[in-house]
Amino acid sequence: MMASEEKFIFSDHLSMIQDYTIGGRPLVDLVREIQTIYCSDDRPWIIGFSGGKDSTCILSLIYMALLQLPIEKRKKHVYVVSSDTLVETPVVVDMIKRVIATINESAPRESLPMSAHSVVPKTDQTFWVNLLGRGYPAPNQSFRWCTERMKIDPVSEFILNKVAEFGEAVVVLGSRSQESASRAQVISKHKIDGSALSRHSSLPNAYTYMPIESWSADEVWMYLMSAPCPWGGSNRELLELYKGSNQGECPIVIDKSTPSCGNSRFGCWTCTVVTEDKALHGLIESGANWMKPLLAFRNMLYQSRQPENSEEYRNFRRRTGRVSYNSGDISDDSIHEIRHIPGPYWLSKRQEFLRELLTIEKEINESGESIELITRPELHLIRREWLRDPNEPDWEDSLPHIYRDVYGEDLEWVEDDAGAFTRADSETLENLSETYGVPSALIRKMLEAELQVSGLGKRRGILNSLESILQRDWEELEAINERNQSFRKRGKLYVEEVKDEFSEFLH
Repeated sequence: MMASEEKFIFSDHLSMIQDYTIGGRPLVDLVREIQTIYCSDDRPWIIGFSGGKDSTCILSLIYMALLQLPIEKRKKHVYVVSSDTLVETPVVVDMIKRVIATINESAPRESLPMSAHSVVPKTDQTFWVNLLGRGYPAPNQSFRWCTERMKIDPVSEFILNKVAEFGEAVVVLGSRSQESASRAQVISKHKIDGSALSRHSSLPNAYTYMPIESWSADEVWMYLMSAPCPWGGSNRELLELYKGSNQGECPIVIDKSTPSCGNSRFGCWTCTVVTEDKALHGLIESGANWMKPLLAFRNMLYQSRQPENSEEYRNFRRRTGRVSYNSGDISDDSIHEIRHIPGPYWLSKRQEFLRELLTIEKEINESGESIELITRPELHLIRREWLRDPNEPDWEDSLPHIYRDVYGEDLEWVEDDAGAFTRADSETLENLSETYGVPSALIRKMLEAELQVSGLGKRRGILNSLESILQRDWEELEAINERNQSFRKRGKLYVEEVKDEFSEFLH
């Protein structure tokens, strides 16, 4: 349904502002507060925009408040910043991009000092570079490595750049106390007495302003659906998206106190923090069948993270080359057993994941949708990570071959990134390993260490490098476990002997 054909309670946004009372407060009074705070100093504003209902509400309110100010009072800039993790639910990303484009077209036309920006993680910190490149296991509740790298850091960097440029900045958020009890506590804790602003919980010289802090979810929807958007169009698509997924949005994340996407809200389609992605399920059931392969891939990642599957999917060594153990259970004090901590995904599994991901991307695009599941710069960095993997260096340089198998073409691979060894070298080492009983991976790492200093006049540090390599756990896991168990037994015997001697001394 076109916005012009849609029926609204109010024909335009201004009429709604002038007539509505929400949360016991006339909207015109809230708009006046926004204008007063905006005009009170020179600090630029940064609106955290996630594309969900709350941040859309905030964006509409501020857009309207600026629109009702005389042009001479619209002195300072308002930045609209949206965080794109590069693995967001595709339909949400498309909607956010359209809103950003609309704001950047309409704001100059209305003489509003407003611009919209999308921030993304640094390429070496994206989901795929960490998971496929470095072998990080899919995130879960106890190891949620994604939030800070992919959400907090990009937005924080944008805010800090503005703070460095202007001295201070005000971050305007759609946070509401009703979202969660913990969020209400954080909002209250950082409040400045006698001010509508709060101190940012982690960023110096940054303040937060939450205009709809006391609103309920129903009041947010009442505001969004009662009139056209101030920049034109309606929020019907947003409402349909919520109805289709039966979920909430993933909020813009600017600190660790912000509610995460861990309850299957709109967020990353790859999210494995939850058992089931209800949002993707809902969208598929609403007709987005083309997303079925994404859900299947996400479920595969979830299964790879389960403890019973660790031996199949994950190296028993950490990226340090050592085997690690953990004593006890953080959630159960009665458990004291010593447990092995698995390391990164096996290289072979990462290769399988990448091949499947590229195949899904190709087939979705061939079906008529337009999507990029993994960027080409990410592929180059993943290739580099594979070539330099601390446990399983990819001597065969397999990534270009995987890409060619799927797409039937090559990217412009950097020749210097190619490994110094070949498949034939690898096979030779395997044969020598069987003959002499020396792990082939150990010889590989020592050869690589030598190559790094070859041709140099000074070989400073090479002995330390070789010693560090030799100190890694090169045996198979069973042998390492037996060795460590033997050490622990000897340690316990020594402790008992000391206790006995000390006891005799006392008597």
